[in-house]
Amino acid sequence: MRDLTDKVAWITGAGTGIGEAGAIALADAGMHVVLSGRRVEKLEEVAARCQGRAVIEQLDVAEKDSVNSVAGRILERFGRVDVLVASAGINPRERNWHNVSLEDWDSVIRIDLDGAFYCCKAVLPTMKEQGDGLIINISSWAGKQVGIVTGPAYTAAKHAMNAMNESLNMEACTFGVRATAICPGEVATPILDNRPIPVSQEDRDKMVQAEDCGDVIRFLAELPSHVCINELTISPTWNRGYVAAARAQLPKD
Repeated sequence: MRDLTDKVAWITGAGTGIGEAGAIALADAGMHVVLSGRRVEKLEEVAARCQGRAVIEQLDVAEKDSVNSVAGRILERFGRVDVLVASAGINPRERNWHNVSLEDWDSVIRIDLDGAFYCCKAVLPTMKEQGDGLIINISSWAGKQVGIVTGPAYTAAKHAMNAMNESLNMEACTFGVRATAICPGEVATPILDNRPIPVSQEDRDKMVQAEDCGDVIRFLAELPSHVCINELTISPTWNRGYVAAARAQLPKD
Protein backbone atom coordinates (compact mmCIF):
# COMPACT_ATOMS: atom_id res chain seq x y z
CA MET A 1 0.00 0.00 0.00
CA ARG A 2 1.16 3.55 -0.71
CA ASP A 3 2.43 5.86 1.98
CA LEU A 4 0.22 8.97 1.82
CA THR A 5 2.28 11.10 4.20
CA ASP A 6 2.33 14.76 3.08
CA LYS A 7 0.49 14.04 -0.16
CA VAL A 8 -2.35 16.44 -1.03
CA ALA A 9 -6.07 15.73 -1.31
CA TRP A 10 -8.84 18.11 -2.34
CA ILE A 11 -12.29 17.13 -1.09
CA THR A 12 -15.47 18.84 -2.22
CA GLY A 13 -18.67 18.49 -0.23
CA ALA A 14 -16.32 18.14 2.73
CA GLY A 15 -18.62 19.68 5.30
CA THR A 16 -20.87 16.67 5.83
CA GLY A 17 -21.43 13.03 4.99
CA ILE A 18 -19.10 11.07 2.74
CA GLY A 19 -16.92 14.09 1.98
CA GLU A 20 -16.43 14.78 5.67
CA ALA A 21 -15.59 11.14 6.41
CA GLY A 22 -13.21 10.95 3.46
CA ALA A 23 -11.37 14.09 4.55
CA ILE A 24 -10.89 12.79 8.09
CA ALA A 25 -9.73 9.38 6.86
CA LEU A 26 -7.18 10.89 4.48
CA ALA A 27 -5.90 13.28 7.14
CA ASP A 28 -5.51 10.29 9.48
CA ALA A 29 -3.38 8.70 6.75
CA GLY A 30 -1.04 11.70 6.83
CA MET A 31 -2.33 13.71 3.88
CA HIS A 32 -2.80 17.44 3.68
CA VAL A 33 -6.52 17.90 3.00
CA VAL A 34 -8.16 20.89 1.34
CA LEU A 35 -11.78 21.11 2.43
CA SER A 36 -14.29 22.71 0.07
CA GLY A 37 -17.98 23.31 0.56
CA ARG A 38 -20.52 26.08 0.74
CA ARG A 39 -20.83 26.37 4.54
CA VAL A 40 -17.67 27.55 6.28
CA GLU A 41 -18.93 26.65 9.75
CA LYS A 42 -19.31 23.00 8.72
CA LEU A 43 -15.85 22.97 7.14
CA GLU A 44 -14.37 24.39 10.33
CA GLU A 45 -15.93 21.57 12.34
CA VAL A 46 -14.38 19.01 10.00
CA ALA A 47 -11.02 20.78 9.99
CA ALA A 48 -10.92 20.52 13.78
CA ARG A 49 -10.93 16.72 13.38
CA CYS A 50 -8.12 16.62 10.81
CA GLN A 51 -5.10 16.81 13.12
CA GLY A 52 -4.00 20.23 11.91
CA ARG A 53 -3.63 19.00 8.34
CA ALA A 54 -6.64 20.80 6.86
CA VAL A 55 -6.99 23.96 4.78
CA ILE A 56 -10.43 25.45 4.11
CA GLU A 57 -11.42 26.73 0.68
CA GLN A 58 -15.08 27.75 0.58
CA LEU A 59 -16.60 26.82 -2.76
CA ASP A 60 -19.80 26.32 -4.71
CA VAL A 61 -18.71 23.74 -7.29
CA ALA A 62 -21.43 24.94 -9.69
CA GLU A 63 -19.38 28.12 -10.23
CA LYS A 64 -16.68 27.10 -12.68
CA ASP A 65 -14.57 30.23 -12.26
CA SER A 66 -14.51 29.68 -8.50
CA VAL A 67 -13.47 26.05 -9.01
CA ASN A 68 -10.52 27.16 -11.12
CA SER A 69 -9.55 29.80 -8.57
CA VAL A 70 -9.54 27.29 -5.72
CA ALA A 71 -7.53 24.79 -7.77
CA GLY A 72 -5.02 27.54 -8.53
CA ARG A 73 -4.62 28.43 -4.86
CA ILE A 74 -4.10 24.77 -3.95
CA LEU A 75 -1.30 24.52 -6.48
CA GLU A 76 0.25 27.77 -5.27
CA ARG A 77 0.28 26.46 -1.71
CA PHE A 78 1.21 22.81 -2.19
CA GLY A 79 2.52 22.54 -5.74
CA ARG A 80 0.51 19.41 -6.49
CA VAL A 81 -2.80 17.58 -6.11
CA ASP A 82 -2.52 13.83 -5.57
CA VAL A 83 -6.17 12.96 -4.87
CA LEU A 84 -9.45 14.65 -5.77
CA VAL A 85 -12.60 13.48 -4.00
CA ALA A 86 -15.59 14.98 -5.81
CA SER A 87 -18.30 14.50 -3.19
CA ALA A 88 -20.45 17.63 -3.48
CA GLY A 89 -24.04 16.66 -4.21
CA ILE A 90 -27.66 17.54 -3.52
CA ASN A 91 -31.12 16.13 -4.11
CA PRO A 92 -34.31 18.09 -3.35
CA ARG A 93 -37.28 16.72 -1.42
CA GLU A 94 -39.64 17.30 -4.36
CA ARG A 95 -37.72 15.26 -6.90
CA ASN A 96 -40.06 13.17 -9.04
CA TRP A 97 -41.62 13.94 -12.40
CA HIS A 98 -44.90 15.19 -10.91
CA ASN A 99 -43.27 17.75 -8.60
CA VAL A 100 -39.63 18.45 -9.47
CA SER A 101 -39.17 22.08 -10.49
CA LEU A 102 -37.08 23.24 -13.42
CA GLU A 103 -34.92 25.16 -10.94
CA ASP A 104 -34.26 22.07 -8.82
CA TRP A 105 -33.42 20.04 -11.92
CA ASP A 106 -30.89 22.69 -12.91
CA SER A 107 -29.39 22.79 -9.40
CA VAL A 108 -28.89 19.03 -9.23
CA ILE A 109 -27.24 18.89 -12.65
CA ARG A 110 -25.08 21.96 -11.96
CA ILE A 111 -23.79 20.66 -8.62
CA ASP A 112 -23.83 16.86 -8.92
CA LEU A 113 -22.56 16.59 -12.49
CA ASP A 114 -21.18 19.89 -13.77
CA GLY A 115 -19.45 20.60 -10.45
CA ALA A 116 -17.64 17.27 -10.53
CA PHE A 117 -16.63 17.88 -14.15
CA TYR A 118 -15.27 21.35 -13.33
CA CYS A 119 -13.15 19.93 -10.50
CA CYS A 120 -11.84 17.02 -12.58
CA LYS A 121 -11.02 19.39 -15.42
CA ALA A 122 -9.20 21.74 -13.02
CA VAL A 123 -6.86 19.10 -11.57
CA LEU A 124 -6.31 16.90 -14.62
CA PRO A 125 -3.47 18.92 -16.26
CA THR A 126 -1.48 18.91 -13.02
CA MET A 127 -2.03 15.20 -12.45
CA LYS A 128 -0.93 14.44 -16.01
CA GLU A 129 2.18 16.56 -15.55
CA GLN A 130 2.95 14.76 -12.28
CA GLY A 131 2.50 11.41 -14.01
CA ASP A 132 0.27 10.36 -11.13
CA GLY A 133 -3.14 11.21 -9.72
CA LEU A 134 -6.31 9.67 -8.35
CA ILE A 135 -9.79 11.08 -8.92
CA ILE A 136 -12.61 9.67 -6.79
CA ASN A 137 -16.07 10.62 -7.98
CA ILE A 138 -18.76 9.96 -5.37
CA SER A 139 -21.55 8.58 -7.52
CA SER A 140 -24.44 6.45 -6.28
CA TRP A 141 -26.35 3.22 -6.58
CA ALA A 142 -28.60 5.50 -8.64
CA GLY A 143 -25.75 5.80 -11.14
CA LYS A 144 -26.13 2.09 -11.89
CA GLN A 145 -29.83 1.41 -11.32
CA VAL A 146 -32.84 3.50 -12.37
CA GLY A 147 -35.43 3.83 -9.62
CA ILE A 148 -38.16 6.08 -8.35
CA VAL A 149 -36.68 6.96 -4.96
CA THR A 150 -33.88 9.23 -6.21
CA GLY A 151 -35.83 10.99 -8.96
CA PRO A 152 -34.86 11.74 -12.57
CA ALA A 153 -32.39 14.58 -12.00
CA TYR A 154 -30.18 12.78 -9.47
CA THR A 155 -30.40 9.51 -11.39
CA ALA A 156 -29.42 11.21 -14.65
CA ALA A 157 -26.57 13.12 -13.01
CA LYS A 158 -25.08 10.01 -11.43
CA HIS A 159 -25.39 7.89 -14.56
CA ALA A 160 -23.58 10.66 -16.42
CA MET A 161 -20.94 10.86 -13.67
CA ASN A 162 -20.16 7.16 -14.09
CA ALA A 163 -19.71 7.62 -17.83
CA MET A 164 -17.57 10.71 -17.28
CA ASN A 165 -15.46 8.81 -14.76
CA GLU A 166 -14.69 6.01 -17.19
CA SER A 167 -13.84 8.49 -19.94
CA LEU A 168 -11.14 9.82 -17.61
CA ASN A 169 -9.61 6.36 -17.38
CA MET A 170 -9.78 5.93 -21.14
CA GLU A 171 -8.08 9.24 -21.93
CA ALA A 172 -5.71 9.79 -18.99
CA CYS A 173 -4.46 6.31 -18.11
CA THR A 174 -1.35 6.73 -20.27
CA PHE A 175 -0.41 9.71 -18.06
CA GLY A 176 -0.68 7.71 -14.82
CA VAL A 177 -4.05 9.16 -13.86
CA ARG A 178 -6.83 6.87 -12.63
CA ALA A 179 -10.43 7.48 -11.63
CA THR A 180 -12.87 5.58 -9.44
CA ALA A 181 -16.63 6.03 -9.28
CA ILE A 182 -17.83 4.99 -5.83
CA CYS A 183 -21.48 3.97 -6.07
CA PRO A 184 -22.96 3.77 -2.57
CA GLY A 185 -26.35 2.39 -1.81
CA GLU A 186 -28.14 3.97 1.12
CA VAL A 187 -25.71 5.77 3.43
CA ALA A 188 -26.73 7.37 6.72
CA THR A 189 -25.84 10.96 5.84
CA PRO A 190 -27.77 14.26 6.04
CA ILE A 191 -28.94 13.92 2.42
CA LEU A 192 -31.52 11.44 3.76
CA ASP A 193 -33.23 14.34 5.53
CA ASN A 194 -34.58 15.44 2.14
CA ARG A 195 -36.26 12.12 1.39
CA PRO A 196 -39.99 12.55 0.58
CA ILE A 197 -40.68 9.61 2.92
CA PRO A 198 -38.81 10.06 6.23
CA VAL A 199 -36.18 7.46 7.08
CA SER A 200 -36.34 6.09 10.61
CA GLN A 201 -33.35 6.02 12.92
CA GLU A 202 -33.68 2.24 13.07
CA ASP A 203 -33.25 2.04 9.30
CA ARG A 204 -30.39 4.55 9.32
CA ASP A 205 -28.54 2.44 11.87
CA LYS A 206 -28.63 -0.53 9.46
CA MET A 207 -27.28 1.48 6.51
CA VAL A 208 -23.72 2.01 5.38
CA GLN A 209 -22.25 4.74 7.58
CA ALA A 210 -20.29 7.72 6.29
CA GLU A 211 -17.21 6.44 8.09
CA ASP A 212 -17.40 3.21 6.10
CA CYS A 213 -17.15 5.25 2.91
CA GLY A 214 -14.25 7.19 4.42
CA ASP A 215 -12.42 3.91 4.94
CA VAL A 216 -13.06 2.99 1.30
CA ILE A 217 -11.71 6.35 0.13
CA ARG A 218 -8.54 5.84 2.15
CA PHE A 219 -8.20 2.29 0.81
CA LEU A 220 -8.41 3.57 -2.76
CA ALA A 221 -5.85 6.29 -2.10
CA GLU A 222 -3.42 3.81 -0.55
CA LEU A 223 -3.52 1.41 -3.48
CA PRO A 224 -0.37 1.42 -5.62
CA SER A 225 -0.45 3.75 -8.59
CA HIS A 226 -0.56 0.90 -11.11
CA VAL A 227 -3.95 -0.25 -9.74
CA CYS A 228 -7.21 1.32 -10.91
CA ILE A 229 -10.55 0.42 -9.36
CA ASN A 230 -12.77 1.82 -12.10
CA GLU A 231 -16.03 1.46 -10.19
CA LEU A 232 -16.86 0.32 -6.69
CA THR A 233 -20.31 -0.41 -5.29
CA ILE A 234 -20.90 -0.37 -1.54
CA SER A 235 -24.30 -1.08 -0.04
CA PRO A 236 -25.89 -2.12 3.25
CA THR A 237 -26.16 -5.82 4.01
CA TRP A 238 -29.73 -4.98 5.09
CA ASN A 239 -30.54 -3.53 1.67
CA ARG A 240 -34.02 -2.05 2.00
CA GLY A 241 -34.79 -2.55 -1.68
CA TYR A 242 -33.81 -6.21 -1.52
CA VAL A 243 -35.67 -6.72 1.75
CA ALA A 244 -38.86 -5.21 0.32
CA ALA A 245 -38.61 -7.39 -2.79
CA ALA A 246 -37.99 -10.53 -0.72
CA ARG A 247 -40.93 -9.79 1.56
CA ALA A 248 -43.17 -9.25 -1.45
CA GLN A 249 -42.52 -12.86 -2.46
CA LEU A 250 -43.70 -14.26 0.87
CA PRO A 251 -47.05 -16.08 0.77
CA LYS A 252 -50.03 -14.07 1.97
CA ASP A 253 -52.13 -15.48 4.80
